[in-house]
Amino acid sequence: MAPKSLTASLMAWTLGALFIVWGGFVLLGYKTGIHEADELTDGHLASVALLQLAGNTSPSKTLPEIDNLAGHSNLKSHDYQRSMSVLVWDAAGNILMRTGEAPQVRFSATEGFETLQLGTPAVAWRAFSRWDGPAHTRRVMVLLNAAERDELAQDIAEQVAGPGLWLLPVVALVLGFAIRRGLRPLYALSRDVDALNIHQPSPLHGPYAQRELRAVVDSINTLAGRYQGAVSRERELATELAHELRTPLASLTLQARALRHAASPEEHEQLLLQLERDALRAGQVLGNLLALARASRTEMMEAQQIVDLDEIARAEVAEFGQAALDSEHELALLSPGPFVLTGHAVLLGLVLRNLVENALSHTPPGTQVEVQLDPQERWLQVCDTATQSTCAGPAKALAAGPSRALGLGSGHRVVEKIAAIHGARFERLSTAPGFGSCYRLTFAPANHPAVNGEGWHQPASA
Repeated sequence: MAPKSLTASLMAWTLGALFIVWGGFVLLGYKTGIHEADELTDGHLASVALLQLAGNTSPSKTLPEIDNLAGHSNLKSHDYQRSMSVLVWDAAGNILMRTGEAPQVRFSATEGFETLQLGTPAVAWRAFSRWDGPAHTRRVMVLLNAAERDELAQDIAEQVAGPGLWLLPVVALVLGFAIRRGLRPLYALSRDVDALNIHQPSPLHGPYAQRELRAVVDSINTLAGRYQGAVSRERELATELAHELRTPLASLTLQARALRHAASPEEHEQLLLQLERDALRAGQVLGNLLALARASRTEMMEAQQIVDLDEIARAEVAEFGQAALDSEHELALLSPGPFVLTGHAVLLGLVLRNLVENALSHTPPGTQVEVQLDPQERWLQVCDTATQSTCAGPAKALAAGPSRALGLGSGHRVVEKIAAIHGARFERLSTAPGFGSCYRLTFAPANHPAVNGEGWHQPASA
């Protein structure tokens, strides 16, 4: 199905509304024309009757019809001139004067307007009758054929409504041109948007003076800037993680080859240990790559929602309970209660999981690991009591169990990425009373305008 045109839609709705309104005006004008024409003819009848009463009437003869008068065929030459018939009676009902083509009318004493059926066959006539005064010495009746009256009304109504009928197409054409001309900036914006390079989008700089288009252009430019920034960050992270992954993969190959030629059981065991260590390192890099991809997809495809960081922290700490027990760590959660913010629950859980796993993996048994939340200051942090001198090296970490991860800075880059999505700041605290190391994620205040980290996020080096 072809996409609908905005211009065609606007034209259809506008012309449809115009046609309805215009049709109403034309119909009203037509009815008004007929009504006014009827009023005009009735007024004409009354005026003729009044003139007749004001004049002198010969009481002894009947005047001939105007149409039969010799040499006066051109008297009825105006479009709005109609054949009036006049009858004059005395008080006894005797005809004093009769002119016009109206048939004989029965005498009566009534006055005013009426519609009479006269002749054979019967034809409608509009009549107005009036006495000359209280003495009732003369009665005058003026008649007009109802067909002529209707023709006059029809003619006047058409003259009133006619201009509206031929003016409608003209207005439609002018209106269509005006709509198309008014939408020209929108067409230009559409062309500029179509010309954007999705891989390297550049801001729109067209002359978009309209307020409505200005808002759209600003939104597109903001989206293009965010997209370009996100792509740039993803490229940098992919390059770094690819370099991180290349080293353990190359080491795996070398260790596997050396394992075939191991001369002693001790050398064989050492090579297996190194092989396992490199495999864990490669697995962690791949896990971080998947986490970054998941964060990018969530940022682009899912909307942020109201979440409780306290509930997320409790769930994540509970999941690491058995792991902490196996590694002989003390894992605790210190939270005063609900910590409500706007964000992605999945990604915030990934941050906590990454930091807690990092603390459990890089500290010796007996170390206390504590997850702390402060809803007032709007931060969460993961601290441990290990010092640099007591931290387990790679060999010790691996010896403690195959689940222990190795030291990589890529995990912190994942946390920085998620922090940027939530407009937060990720940093390592240089001094934390009672703890050896502490990593904190500080969120913007609830009324702060920061969105997706713009203007507030300051990533720390891992």
